[in-house]
Amino acid sequence: MIYITRREVFSAAHKLNNCNLSEAENQEIYDKCNAIHGYNYVMEITLKGEIDPKTGYLFDLKKLKKIIHTYIISKIDHKFIDEDVDFMKDKISTTENLTIAIFNELLKTEIRDVLYSVKNI
Repeated sequence: MIYITRREVFSAAHKLNNCNLSEAENQEIYDKCNAIHGYNYVMEITLKGEIDPKTGYLFDLKKLKKIIHTYIISKIDHKFIDEDVDFMKDKISTTENLTIAIFNELLKTEIRDVLYSVKNI
């Protein structure tokens, strides 16, 4: 069993806000993050599996890059996560929720059987 990881970088803005809480509660919980602000995210996608003896790959890294860009980066880079990113609709845009949403989006692709983890730094 081996692991391979691809690192990608994207920039996005968000505002931490729970629509089920009052403005005062949101301000108390999220403080400065309750205002629109942005980050440069470093995302690591790790695959786990066996090497294909025919190709020598666990998964072709050029294909992995294309999948990540098609399903994630093109939808989130330089966007407002809370309004522009379809897979984040109705979610509090914490890094934790973003990471889970990215993982779930990637489960819809051809890497679903070898997807091991998503990490946002």
